[in-house]
Amino acid sequence: MEGVKGKVVIVTGAASGIGREDALKLASEGARVVLTDLNEDHGPAVAREIGKDALFVRHDISSEDDWKRAIATTQDRFGRIDGLVNNAGILLMGSVEDTTLEQWRKVLRVNADGYFLGCKYGVAAMKANGGSIVNMSSVAADGLPFAAAYSASKGAVAALTHSVAVHCRSCGYRIRCNSIHPDGVITPMTLPLMGNPDPATINYAADPTSRFCDPGDVANLVLFLISDESRFINGAQMRISNAY
Repeated sequence: MEGVKGKVVIVTGAASGIGREDALKLASEGARVVLTDLNEDHGPAVAREIGKDALFVRHDISSEDDWKRAIATTQDRFGRIDGLVNNAGILLMGSVEDTTLEQWRKVLRVNADGYFLGCKYGVAAMKANGGSIVNMSSVAADGLPFAAAYSASKGAVAALTHSVAVHCRSCGYRIRCNSIHPDGVITPMTLPLMGNPDPATINYAADPTSRFCDPGDVANLVLFLISDESRFINGAQMRISNAY
């Protein structure tokens, strides 16, 4: 896809799962990628797999100082930022009755505060030259009874995305902001919920009733939304689901 060639894109949570596939897909189409994660074992390995056009940065997305450092490191290495994929997140199971205040705050600190900080500093870094922000929400934003905190955090991401999109448009910034809402995705975060099956044995791709997809299916949409080919898409909530 020509529309990402030469672009500099930050991908959070890029050591595994969806983030890893996002980084690999963007790089395969000519983007320069900054992979951020707390996982200092797998993250650098993915960056090495990509090569000279990739950089790994240790990054706690709930830390404002870490966001400032990640942005500055990217600018120092590549001179600019053209895209941001807010992908990192955590999942804790529990209904509104079962979830403790500590658990609630932990999930919201990462999944909501972390995305707010990403958008805040991403906009500041891109408003001079324009760019694209992609926020990873979920169909859980509609509300899942067994994941109260996670659902609330993803609902916050959806609302934040629209707010950022409208703000950038009203300010005349050439920055688009869209959210992706997957249903089930086979990742290290979701496998424990399924009893830790071997991903190679899951025939979700051939099952028309499956609600689970491969991380690469999400990465294809991320690639499009970061690219210039989606230049007239802003503030959209895009579902990846086989349930409807």
